Amino acid sequence: MNSSLLFCVFCFTTLSIKICLADPDNLRDACPTDPTGKDTIFINGLPCKNPATIIASDFKTSKLKNAGDTDNFARSSVTIVTAFDFPGLNTLGLSVARTDLDVDGIVLPHSHPRASEMMFVFEGVVLAGFVDTNSKLFQKVLKAGDVFLFPRGLLHYCLNFGYDPATVFSVLNSQNPGVVSINDASFEPKFDTINKLVRKLISVSDDNHIPNVTFQSFNNP
Repeated sequence: MNSSLLFCVFCFTTLSIKICLADPDNLRDACPTDPTGKDTIFINGLPCKNPATIIASDFKTSKLKNAGDTDNFARSSVTIVTAFDFPGLNTLGLSVARTDLDVDGIVLPHSHPRASEMMFVFEGVVLAGFVDTNSKLFQKVLKAGDVFLFPRGLLHYCLNFGYDPATVFSVLNSQNPGVVSINDASFEPKFDTINKLVRKLISVSDDNHIPNVTFQSFNNP
């Protein structure tokens, strides 16, 4: 096989891989989810409505208007609205969320494998942070109007750091961000896990490093 033919084969293969890996842009202005769509075929996303049936209501949601129920061990509530619940989000690569934190409330460490999260503190005082792959802790106290970013796939958390309830709104850059929580994999009661975790986070050392990035150490007495 001569060098010219090898070069052509290489270029064709490279171009094919690039095309396969590309993340295509929308081919329409909008593609609201069709709630009546049947799962006769499986696609990486949700089926679209007939363009002739798209209405303004597809682009509005009131699901984040009311506070969530914080009567639980964590004294917190997280409501995530995705394209499954908000048709206008379909194909746009976005989800929105509301977090309500009662006094002493906490959202336990978790990650979103398919999304980064930008949070906006609407009211209250919140301690928020994340841990990178070098076990370095990035943590800040946030007040109303502050914005904090959690990079994709990294463990992050937030807790009420004030004397009044707190409310946080978030935007995630995936229509299906997913949630992986360390508490779901813990064999310890949630109440004990929460107490130990809060103590660890508030008393973290000056070098801002946590010994175990998976937070398994919080389950040790």
